[in-house]
Amino acid sequence: MTKSSRMRQRNRIKASLALSGWNRWRQSRTIEVTEVEESRLLRSLVQALVIVGIIATDVAAETQFSLWAVPLSIVGAFWSWYRRHDRNISTKFCIAIAMCYALAAFFGRLLGELNDTRVLLAELLIQLQVCHSFDLPRRKDLGYSIVVGLILLAVAGTLSQTLAFAPMLLLFLAIALPVLVLDYRSRLGIEERGAKNNGQEVKKFSFVTFKSTGILFLVTLGLGLTVFAVLPRFPGYQLRTFPVSAPIDIQENFDGRSIVNPGYVREGSGRGTNGGSGSDAQGGTSVDETFYYGFNSEINQNLRGEMKPKVVMRVRSQVEGFWRVLGFDRYTGQGWEISRNEQVVNLKRPTWSYQIFLSPPAIALSTREVVQTYTVVSELPNLIPALAYPKQIFFPAPEIAVDPEGGLRSPVGLSKDLTYTVISQIPYRDRTLLGQASTNYPKNIRNYYLQIPPEIAAQVRQLTQEILANYNQQRVGQSEKALTSPYEQALYLAQYLKQNYTIPENPLALPYLAENEDLVTAFLFKHKGGYPDHFSTVLTIMLRSIGIPARLTVGFSPGEFNPFTGLYIVRNTDAYALTEVYFPEYGWFAFDPIPGHPLIPPSVEEAQTFSVLQKFWQWVAGWLPSPVSGFLNTLFAIVLDGITAAIAWFIALFSQGWFGILTALIVATGISFLIWLGLQQWQIWRRQRTLAKLHPIERLYQQMLDWTATQGLRKHAAQTPLEYAQISHQHYPTSVAKVIEEICQAYMSWRYGGQLPDVEELTMQWHTLKKYQLSDKKIFRA
Repeated sequence: MTKSSRMRQRNRIKASLALSGWNRWRQSRTIEVTEVEESRLLRSLVQALVIVGIIATDVAAETQFSLWAVPLSIVGAFWSWYRRHDRNISTKFCIAIAMCYALAAFFGRLLGELNDTRVLLAELLIQLQVCHSFDLPRRKDLGYSIVVGLILLAVAGTLSQTLAFAPMLLLFLAIALPVLVLDYRSRLGIEERGAKNNGQEVKKFSFVTFKSTGILFLVTLGLGLTVFAVLPRFPGYQLRTFPVSAPIDIQENFDGRSIVNPGYVREGSGRGTNGGSGSDAQGGTSVDETFYYGFNSEINQNLRGEMKPKVVMRVRSQVEGFWRVLGFDRYTGQGWEISRNEQVVNLKRPTWSYQIFLSPPAIALSTREVVQTYTVVSELPNLIPALAYPKQIFFPAPEIAVDPEGGLRSPVGLSKDLTYTVISQIPYRDRTLLGQASTNYPKNIRNYYLQIPPEIAAQVRQLTQEILANYNQQRVGQSEKALTSPYEQALYLAQYLKQNYTIPENPLALPYLAENEDLVTAFLFKHKGGYPDHFSTVLTIMLRSIGIPARLTVGFSPGEFNPFTGLYIVRNTDAYALTEVYFPEYGWFAFDPIPGHPLIPPSVEEAQTFSVLQKFWQWVAGWLPSPVSGFLNTLFAIVLDGITAAIAWFIALFSQGWFGILTALIVATGISFLIWLGLQQWQIWRRQRTLAKLHPIERLYQQMLDWTATQGLRKHAAQTPLEYAQISHQHYPTSVAKVIEEICQAYMSWRYGGQLPDVEELTMQWHTLKKYQLSDKKIFRA
C-alpha cells in the first residue's frame, strides 16, 4: 500500500468516526426530544387546571387576567402539541425574551406596591405560564403547569373574601384528581392502549371510571371540610406584612377636623362635607337609607326611620369585637357632639412604609394584640373603624388624624375596595379589678365626661339613685353585697334599661321631640323607651348623674361571621351606639344597654380557637332540647379548653431554650408512638371484624394470605390464587406449599364452582402447620 493510499484510508476512517460521533450526538438529541407526553387527555386536563387557576385569580382579586391569558395559553397548548417532536430553538429564544420582559415589568411595578405583592406575583406567574405553554413537549413540563395552576389557586384563596371562590375550588379539585391519576400512569409508563390481539388493538389498562372518580372526589371533599372545621385558629397573624391598598394621593392640606359623611345633606348642595354645623344635624327629619347618622362630629337623635341593609365592610380578625368609629363627650339635649373637634392630632407615615404608630394609653391590665384587616365594600365616611386602643395602622394615605376621643380619620372618604390593617392592644376585662377601681378621676376626665344639662341633672340623678337603692335594699336582705363600685352600678343600670324599657316596633311610632324637649327625660318618664341608640344615651347620662365618667361611642357590631372565608360581613344596619365608662388606671370599657344585645360587647375574652366548629355546633344546638344542649355545651367547652391549653403548652416549650425543645421532641415522639400503636390495634380489630363476617373457606383463605404476607411472600393483586400457589413452591418447603395449594384450590372451587370443601380438615391442617412452624424455625428456606 502506497503512502497516498494509506493517507486516504486514514482520512476515510477519521471521517467515518466523525460521522458516527455526529450521528450519535444527533441520535441522543432526537431521543431527548422525542420522549414526549402523547396523552391528549392529560394535556387537555392540565390546560383546564391552569385556566381554572387564572379565572380563580380574576374572581378573587377582581382582575381581568383571563381575557388575554386564557386564549393565549390555549393557543400555546395547541402549538406545543403540534411541535412536540421538534427542538423549537427559535421558539425557546422568543420565550426567553418574553419572560425577561415580564420580569422587568414586574420589578418596575413592584416599587409602588411593596406592602402587598400578591396580585403582582400572580400576574407575573400567569405571564410566565403563558410563555411556557408554547413549549410543553415532556411530562415534566406539564408537571410545571400543574404546579402553576395550584399556586394560582392558592393565591386566589388568600385574596378571596366571598364564597364566589368556592365553585372554582371544587372545579379545580374535580379536574385535579384525574390529572394525578394520568400523571402517575405516565410516570409508570403505562399506556392507555395495549398490544394487538388478532389484528385489533385492545385496551390493556382502563382509565378510572366516573363512579370511582366521583367517590374519590366526595371523600376528598369530606376530609377537607372536616379538617377545615376542626383546624385550630389562633389569635394574631404569623406574618408581619399586612394587606394595604395602593397609595392614596392627597391634593389639599389635611387638617383632620372635617368629617365627610355622604349621608348628611346640606340644603342646596347635595351630599358633601359636614363639619358639625347646618340644619341637617339638628332638624327633625328622617335618617338616610344608606348611611348611619352617627358618623359625624355632631349627631341629632331626633331622627326617625330605618336604613336599608347593605354590606359596607369585610373584616378579617381572629377576635370579634365592636369596630369603633367615633366617641362623643358633650350631650346637647337631643344629640351629641365632639366638643374638642379642633384638637385633632395629625400623624404622618414615612414615604417608604405604610405603617403609622399611635400612642395608646398605659393600662394596668393584661392585654392581647389583635390584628384586624378591613376591606371596604361600599362608600363610607372618612372615619376609620378599628378595635379599641389601636397602636399601629397600615393605611394607604400619607397621614391620618386622631381626635381626643380616640377616633381615627382619613384625609379622604373610604372608597370601595380600600384595604387597611390595624393592630390594637386590647385589655382583658377583669371584673374583680375593675370593681375595685378608684373613683379619684383625673381633672381632664371630670371636665368633659360628667357634663349634664342643668335642667335635667337633678331629675335623672334622683331616678338613678332610686333604682340603685331599691336593688341594694332587696339584695342586702338576702345577704348579698350592695352595689357600691362604679363597674357593678354600670352593669346593673344597663341591665335595668334592657328589662324595663322597650323599643317600638314601628320605626316612626315615637313623635319627634319638641324644640326644647330633652331626649333622656322623654325616654325615662314619658315614652318609657325609645330607639336603640337612645338606650345608650340614657345610660351615659344616668351614669354621669351619679358621678361616673361616661361617653357615647358609635361603631359597628362584629357582623355576620362566614366560616368558609373567615371574614366578618358588616352591614350599615350593624352600626349603633353604646356607652363607654372610664376606670382610673384601666381605661375605657363599653356597656351595651340595648335590648337584644349582649350586655358586654364581644372582645378578646370571647376568642375561640375552634371558631368554625363552634359556629357549626351553635347551628346544631338550636335543634336540640335546652338540657341536652346545655350539657353538651359544658362538655365541649371542657374538652376544647383542654385541647387549646395542651397545644399552647406544647408550642410554649419551643421558647424555653434547649431543654424546652428537647422536652417538646420527647413529647412529640411519645405521642406519635401512641398514635401508631393505636392505629395498629385498630387495624387488627377491624381486620378481625371483617374476617368474622366472611364464609369459613374465604376466612381461612384470607388468614392464610395474611400469614404468608408476614413471612415475606405477599400476593400481588394481579395474581390468581392458583398462580400464587405455584409460586409458593419456590419459597416454602413442600409440606407448607402443599397446604397453601390445597387452600387455594378449595377457595377457587367454592368461589367459582359452587363446591363446599371440607373446611374443618383444611383448618386442622393449617393450625398444625402453624404450630409446627413455631416449633421449628428452620422449616423455611432462605
